Formats: sequence, structure tokens, C-alpha cells
Amino acid sequence: MDGGELKFQRYGRGIVQGMAVTIRYLFRHPVTTQYPEQRLTTSRRLRGNELVWTEARCTGCSTCAKACPQGAILIVTAPAGDKLSVEKYEVDTGYCIQCGLCVEACPYEAIRMGYSYERAKYRRGELVQRDDMLAASEARPASGYMYPDEAAKLPAQTLLVDRDDKD
Repeated sequence: MDGGELKFQRYGRGIVQGMAVTIRYLFRHPVTTQYPEQRLTTSRRLRGNELVWTEARCTGCSTCAKACPQGAILIVTAPAGDKLSVEKYEVDTGYCIQCGLCVEACPYEAIRMGYSYERAKYRRGELVQRDDMLAASEARPASGYMYPDEAAKLPAQTLLVDRDDKD
């Protein structure tokens, strides 16, 4: 046997083994999710790329803005008797790193992490969310992050292995 023949036998065996693996997976049912059409339910405690703010609970204490390491939260308040009224509440999601420190810092549970993760924008200015844009709604549900009681009310997470492939 010369060296060239031995080299061919070694490489030939590897190609055959690789093709065997390929053929085995060829006849399995695919597990890839066709994303825009088929969506999986995300984790209940997901920290999505938005914040949900409840104006009625907010006292304007600015604790969330002070806790933000990126300075993504801007609060403008005005005195209203012995309290503060919030005139402007903005979150720049372009700077927000979804760390959740603002949610943990708020003593009044006025700010929550969002559940949605599909908030891409074409313009930088559209990433700034203001007052009404931060309110909870059907399109902007609040996540169960930091609130296990609220997380229990959200739908259970679906995984690819749990998906019903019969449709």
C-alpha cells in the first residue's frame, strides 16, 4: 500500500459517515419554526424591548430614572400641592439595555418590563416612547418579570419540542 491509497480510504470513510448523518436527518420532521407565520409563546418573565408605565401609580419620585445605568428614562415633574405631578415621562429604548433595574427600584410598581420583543423601528427618533405610548394595552402587555403572581396569569411558554406538528 502506498501513502496515497491509505489517504483515500481515510477520507472516503469520513465522507460516507457524513452522508449517513445527512440522510438520517433528511427523513426527520423539521423543527424549524416559520417565524412570521408561526410564533411561539415567550417566557412569562421575558424582559422585552419596551417598558410599560402606569401613570396612576407613578408619584414622580424619579427612582427608576436614578436606577437606570444608561440614563434612558427622563421624568419631568411639577409640584401639585404636597405631591408631584408627572408632566413628561420618556424612555429611550435605543439606549435601554433591558436590565430591569428600573422595575426593581420602583417602590410603587409603576413601571414594568414589557412582554413584546418586536419593536424594531426605521428611525432613531421613533425609539423614544412617551407618556401614552408606555401604557399597557393588548398590544403592549406587561411581563411577569419581578412579579411572580402576575406571571402566573400569563400564557405558558411554548417550546419547539412541545409544538403540535400534526397541523
